[in-house]
Amino acid sequence: MKFLFLLLLLILFDTGFSFAQEDTLRVMRKGNQSGVISASDSVSQNINRLNTMSPIDNLNDFNEGLLTTPYKGMTMSIDRSKKMAFFNSSYSRFIIPAALISYGALVHMNKSLRELDLSTEHEVGEHLSKTIPYDDYMQFVPAVAVYGLDFAGIKAKHNFRDRTMIMATSYLIMGVAVQGLKSTTHITRPDGSNKHSFPSGHTATAFAGAQILFKEYEDVSPWIGIGGYAVATATATMRVLNQKHWVSDVVTGAGIGILSTEISYALLPVWHKVFGIKEKNASLVVMPMVSTESLGAGLVYRF
Repeated sequence: MKFLFLLLLLILFDTGFSFAQEDTLRVMRKGNQSGVISASDSVSQNINRLNTMSPIDNLNDFNEGLLTTPYKGMTMSIDRSKKMAFFNSSYSRFIIPAALISYGALVHMNKSLRELDLSTEHEVGEHLSKTIPYDDYMQFVPAVAVYGLDFAGIKAKHNFRDRTMIMATSYLIMGVAVQGLKSTTHITRPDGSNKHSFPSGHTATAFAGAQILFKEYEDVSPWIGIGGYAVATATATMRVLNQKHWVSDVVTGAGIGILSTEISYALLPVWHKVFGIKEKNASLVVMPMVSTESLGAGLVYRF
């Protein structure tokens, strides 16, 4: 039952943020409807009725969802603001991180999946004797790049205030999840140093920053996000090579980092409402302070 906390956390994430989007069709009929042209009407009456028919004169109105029917007394209003495409739906973004977290939970319940952890640790211990000291620093590279690129003139999707709110929220959620699981599962590290192996905090930190980097600059170039994921993956790899984590630890850490970031973006409008942010000139600066052992944040808001 030691993974009950993880499963409960996953269920809460899935149920709290899995929202389906459906197209809505609203038909409004205004005015009195004209009757159907009957055979008993005179030719002149038929001509008059045909003259009342109006084609679609403005294509922009149609594209905006306003459709005028052939009879002037009838109008249709179509709401097409939401897309039906599955991968554009609000819940699809949570599938990959949820799968990564689920894998980490299942590894410790299934001997076949656990074999990958054990075999990898055996190969690392047999062929590598020196540690790679860069993982402690590389975990923060994607987060630094989120601000560095903007300062260098590459415009991000959100302003400095919103990016900081997103990052602080993401790291807060990630930190709570990681520390909660570490203190609940008590998985021994491959090197036997302690029982705080599951999940990898370094990997979660790196992938949280990489996901923010991707979302902020995806309209500029997808390679920016790919670079962030590459750094995060390298961080996870070094944690395994340094025998600080099992493969399942870093996979779960990646899922938690990505999921925390997606949730933080979903919560951004909530923070705007809470702080009453309406004007672009409003200033909010949040400086996150996160490590694998502690977390915190400093906040300054100017009205």
